[in-house]
Parts: sequence; structure tokens; C-alpha cells
Amino acid sequence: MKITAEQEKAIITKILTELDVDPEHAEIVAEVTLDADLKGFSSHGIGRFPQYIRGIKAGTINPRGDIEIENETVSTAIINGNHLFGHFVAYKGMDMAMEKARETGIGMVGIHDSNHFGVAGYYSDMAIMEDMIGIVTANTEPAVAPIGGKEPILGTNPIAIGIPSNKHYVSVDMATSASARGKLLEAVRRGEKIPENVALDADGRPTIDPHEALKGSILPFGAHKGYALAFMIEIMAGPLVKAAFGKGVTGTANSEVMCTKGDLMIAIDPSKIGDLDFFKNQVDEFIGEVKSSENVFIPGDMEVLNVKNHWDQGIEIDDELYHQFKDIAGDLNLDISDIFSD
Repeated sequence: MKITAEQEKAIITKILTELDVDPEHAEIVAEVTLDADLKGFSSHGIGRFPQYIRGIKAGTINPRGDIEIENETVSTAIINGNHLFGHFVAYKGMDMAMEKARETGIGMVGIHDSNHFGVAGYYSDMAIMEDMIGIVTANTEPAVAPIGGKEPILGTNPIAIGIPSNKHYVSVDMATSASARGKLLEAVRRGEKIPENVALDADGRPTIDPHEALKGSILPFGAHKGYALAFMIEIMAGPLVKAAFGKGVTGTANSEVMCTKGDLMIAIDPSKIGDLDFFKNQVDEFIGEVKSSENVFIPGDMEVLNVKNHWDQGIEIDDELYHQFKDIAGDLNLDISDIFSD
């Protein structure tokens, strides 16, 4: 079945409201979740929502409260997320980074004791909309084995970068692994296989079974290059921001344990370096060169197409996810028949 963007936001906010989640937090969770589904990152969209409900029930996600600023300078800060919704905490972190960038040219905000924040590109998009460059990294609980090893130690460690332009949406949002863990979880839910050359089982053998892959490890993208990038992000989103690292990271996939991962939000204001219009024109000139050949895409083009398609045609909800939502609503004695119907 398919639902509209409006229906997705409605079902999320309705359930969170019933669970006494702060309205501001609920609105941000709904916005970020919808953003993922519209862009085509279904593994980080509404399919992740039942995970957040389990977190609330387990007490690992606080439905109300505020962040705590533990350390701050004119261009940096460290935030204790107090185990609130990761979406809310990351939103506040990027907002603070942008505020600092307006003053000094660059703002960098580290986050610890937060939760899974959905799709990283939402927060780099926040910077784009303010004519800034946005960079977002995070670590996750172990899923990737180091090159030459079998035991997962590194996370899938995403990175998102957004750059302002006059004419184009310029954005990359990707895991440093061959697949996001969410895609494996999604494959399990849908009863699907995963592509070849994505994961290894617990014995270090290639597998296309997502169940076995989750017991084993996901390969880094680009072999040693993806591994090296994930390694560096593990440090910048771990020790640098007072968060856990390696095998100490928990709670990004299993929401029934406390989340110990970290996030790093960076905003760069080009207008503090030079002329903003000149910069954006140069970006567009470069993109023009890249697109001088037919059928050339830049980072962000696919997301633009996906957003239009999902706005027009709706967002797919598989049967298993539909039944999960019915169970959640049933536990809350919540009528969602106006949104979902058999």
C-alpha cells in the first residue's frame, strides 16, 4: 500500500502525541522521517519508526526534556543530548553550528548521549537553506569489520555534505559501508535478499542473506578507502565529542539499550570567506562543466527526482510495516483507520 506525505506525518505525530512526546520533538521527528522517505532513503524513514517506539517503551529515548550545553566557545560546542530523540538533538546541534558560523565563519558542534537521528542529509540541508555548507558525521554501533578482520568494530558511519547553489540541490548523504545497516533491517522485514559484495556472515564468507549479514559484518565501500574514511569518522564522532567508539557504541540499531554514539555537526558560512554570490556562481559554473555531457548526474539529482516521484505517487508501506503500525496503534488504543485502511 501507499500513503501520502501528509498521511505519513499524521501517523507519526499522532502516535508520538499519544506517547506524550514533546510537540516540538514530535514535529521534528516527523519532518526528518518524511524527508528520508521522500528522498528515497526508506531504510531511515518510516520503516525505522517502530524502533523509536521500542526505545520510548524501554526508557532509552526520553520523550521530553532539553539538551545540555556542556562546553562552548565562539565557534564550538559540546551537547549532551540527555537521551532525547536524536532528530531533535541533531536539529538543535546544527542550528547552533549555523549560529556560530554566522559570527565566526565556521561552527562545529559535537553531540553525545543522543539517539538515532534518521537521515544525516536533513541536517546538512538545514545549512544549505541558510546559504551555508553543512557537514554531518556520526558513528554507529559496530557493523563493519576492519580490512583483514571478521569481527565488526566500526560503524556504518555516515557522512552528509550539502553545498549552496543558485540552480541546483548539491548534496551527498551516504554510509561509509557498502550498505547502510538499515537496508539490511529493511530486507529482513520485507523477506528480501541483499546484493552481492555487500556483507559477510559470521565466518567471514560472502552472503546475500540479510539475517546472516546482521550476524556477521558489512563490507566498507571501496575496500580500504571506505574503511579509512569510517575509521576517521569513528574518532571524530566518538572521542572528539565525548561519545563511545568501536565496540562501545550501542543503541543505534537496538533501541532497547542506551545509545552511546556521537554526532558532529559543522556549518561553514562562505560569506565570511569571500563573496557569497561569487561562490555560488562558481559552484554553478563547475556543475555546468560536469553536466556538459548528456545524462550526467551530480550528487543530489537522484534525491530531487525521488522527492517529486514520492510527492506525486506516494510512499510505499510494505505489509510487515503496516502490521507493525497496527500493533503499535492497538497497544495505545489509538484509532488510525483514517490514515490506514485494510
